[in-house]
Amino acid sequence: MIGYGDRARTQCEVVRLFRETHPDLPPLNQGTIKMGHVRKVPSKRQAVVDDDTKLNLLLALEENPITPARQLARDSNLNHKTVLKILKYEKKRPYKMQAVQELLVDDPDRR
Repeated sequence: MIGYGDRARTQCEVVRLFRETHPDLPPLNQGTIKMGHVRKVPSKRQAVVDDDTKLNLLLALEENPITPARQLARDSNLNHKTVLKILKYEKKRPYKMQAVQELLVDDPDRR
């Protein structure tokens, strides 16, 4: 319904049109309508996972903290993003191992 915000109709016309279109709903008053745009609010959908799956996921991470999140997702038959959301909610992070070369005494200083 094109309303008052884009100035195609006045507030009175919008109230009258709403009452005619939706007689079963409570009536609008002019104070309800104000200038502006209506936008969709993004929803934060929670992953629907049972407690046993969450527990198994967290136990697998505790058992081997080096396991990547993608491997945890494959093992538990979940989506990768779902696993990341669960880990973020539980404030857990899989560790990422990095190969680091050990410096010896004979190595030159390259700073």
